[in-house]
Amino acid sequence: MARWGMVIDLDRCTGCAACELACKSENNIAPVAPDQAEMGRAMSWMKVQVEIEGDFPDTSMHFFPRPCMHCDNPPCIKVCPVEATYIDDEGLVGQIYPRCIGCRYCANACPYTVKYFNWYGPEWSDSERRHLNPDVSVRPKGVIEKCTFCHHRLQKAREDARAEGRELREQDYQPACAEVCPTAAIVFGDLENPNHRVAQLKDDPRATRLMEELGTQPKVYYLRTRE
Repeated sequence: MARWGMVIDLDRCTGCAACELACKSENNIAPVAPDQAEMGRAMSWMKVQVEIEGDFPDTSMHFFPRPCMHCDNPPCIKVCPVEATYIDDEGLVGQIYPRCIGCRYCANACPYTVKYFNWYGPEWSDSERRHLNPDVSVRPKGVIEKCTFCHHRLQKAREDARAEGRELREQDYQPACAEVCPTAAIVFGDLENPNHRVAQLKDDPRATRLMEELGTQPKVYYLRTRE
């Protein structure tokens, strides 16, 4: 059984935000008007956070891509009263949108602030609808949204492998963010498979996990910047 996870090399990330754009296009994430964004209602399942260290003029800038951590011990699941948030056998934390009642308990319980409440029903023009991904649902108003590691791609990769009579290969299943990263800063794969690059990188001396002391056991690892 696979255990899907991600390693992000902070030394390689240039802050280009290609991962953000690819995520929004792949997962039909609706744009938010400026007035809604001012109220903190913008949605971005993959968000590149900018961190500035030092005092001017001796400052340095770092970029910090932040998807859902897909924790092995996710606090969001424990507080959902209708079990709309779940974790599957391969460690992917998903969201059952028709079951979600929008109570936002899970968003409040998540220490990584990577869950987003859909404050309004998305409106798409005819031209925009032609570009929507048919493999991903368009979420209604009043539900919580989050990164799924592009789970629909896993289903497609499995179907293709089954049709070709072979096992699933490392590069068969890649989330949109990892696929488009121009510097290969985002590496994705099976954390339990020693032949996968992601399994090797998570044991790198620079590897760390965000707020690991909370006991959430995130499956997203970061490679710290070199001194």
